[in-house]
Amino acid sequence: MKYWQARKLSLRKFKRLCGVKRQTFRLMVRLVKAQQKLKKKPGRPNKLIIENQILITLQYWREYRTYFHIAQDWKISESTVYRLVRKVENILIKSRKFSLPGKKKLLDSSLDKNLILMDVMESPIEKPKKHQKRFYSGKQGEHTLKTQVVLEQKTLKIMCLEHGKGRIHDFRLFKNSGIKFCKLVKIIADKGYQGIAKIHERSETPIKKPKQGKLTKAQKKYNRELNRLRIVVEHVNRRLKIFKILSYRYRNRHRRFGLRTNLIAGIYNHELAL
Repeated sequence: MKYWQARKLSLRKFKRLCGVKRQTFRLMVRLVKAQQKLKKKPGRPNKLIIENQILITLQYWREYRTYFHIAQDWKISESTVYRLVRKVENILIKSRKFSLPGKKKLLDSSLDKNLILMDVMESPIEKPKKHQKRFYSGKQGEHTLKTQVVLEQKTLKIMCLEHGKGRIHDFRLFKNSGIKFCKLVKIIADKGYQGIAKIHERSETPIKKPKQGKLTKAQKKYNRELNRLRIVVEHVNRRLKIFKILSYRYRNRHRRFGLRTNLIAGIYNHELAL
């Protein structure tokens, strides 16, 4: 579907097609056009208008089809699709319009009344040729890349992300990230973060069932109440995984995975304010 066809769709259908709202799409167009004007030597003009270039990029994230299949639909070469996707991604990142607040924001005392939620989502990858054990996740039973999501419970805004290989434990990923919180902030995380209270006093995790034992009714009730607060982060993970590049088996080089995840998270944050 070309842009002249997509623009006729309703707001709901446009969002379903691209994964972003029409206002966000127009902002992306303005950013890419502004960058094009800054070029001293623009070179040979592209056959595709800017709107179609961005539509191809969103199509790639949203559907995660191969460059070959997208190229066949648009009657261009695979290499052209590859270059367009990378070009648009780089422009959007450099614009800083879709940047996350970052780790330093978590030290802000203004967050003292907010709950901070943490969770780890996993994206499957193709079986690596080397160092397979480093990427194997026993929990998922396959090779994965992990993404730690830190967000505000009240605003649902993602504060920062951290990435690691599938084998690394959730709590180890947190310690490696070097994240520090304001002392007054309350943290809620899942069972994978057992021991976080030693690092940050105001943190809570569900009570684990003891070996050959059972949880009391009070402990079960506590876990349910905690999970009611924590479930929000699962919903956010689902909204990120609307872009199939994060939920399908990731085929690309791993070093660009973090860049794309941060960009998609930044777009998610941007759309919260719309």
